[in-house]
Amino acid sequence: MKVYTKTGDKGTTALIGGTRVAKHHLRIDSYGTVDELNSYIGLIRDQQIDEQYKTILKEIQDRLFTVGASLASDPQKSKMTIPDLHESDIELLEKEMDKMNDELPPLRHFVLPGGHTTVSFCHLGRTVCRRAERLVVELAGDGTVNGLVIKYLNRLSDYLFILGRKLAKDLSAEEYIWVPRV
Repeated sequence: MKVYTKTGDKGTTALIGGTRVAKHHLRIDSYGTVDELNSYIGLIRDQQIDEQYKTILKEIQDRLFTVGASLASDPQKSKMTIPDLHESDIELLEKEMDKMNDELPPLRHFVLPGGHTTVSFCHLGRTVCRRAERLVVELAGDGTVNGLVIKYLNRLSDYLFILGRKLAKDLSAEEYIWVPRV
């Protein structure tokens, strides 16, 4: 199978279902940003971190492919069965955040990204996740987005923030807090 098809050479691409849209279409931007996020999750997973985190991150990457498939489908024309998100996917993120939070000091300030490369990768992933969420929320304005996709991305950005804090602790990295000048 060749990777190149030449069908996108004029600036369009096909959704699942066959509809062709411009490559700058909001739907393409949405799932493209989810793909970018998935790459950052892979980068975090490639770090020297506990295997438990790697297992959860691999699960997240799988769910992001589910999100991407959902966003890449033409809701009016696609006859393909695509994987679904479930409330249990969101509950997994919440359960993992609760476990990590139990081991962290209370958050009393905003946290500045940094302190360790691995922590910074978490913050990059978090910000890309927030961008994906904003794009998907805008796309949802036409009523064609599964509400669990928005909820999952919202929870995932929180997870990545908490993971960054927990990894800072695990790696004995300084957690930089923001103290505003007044």
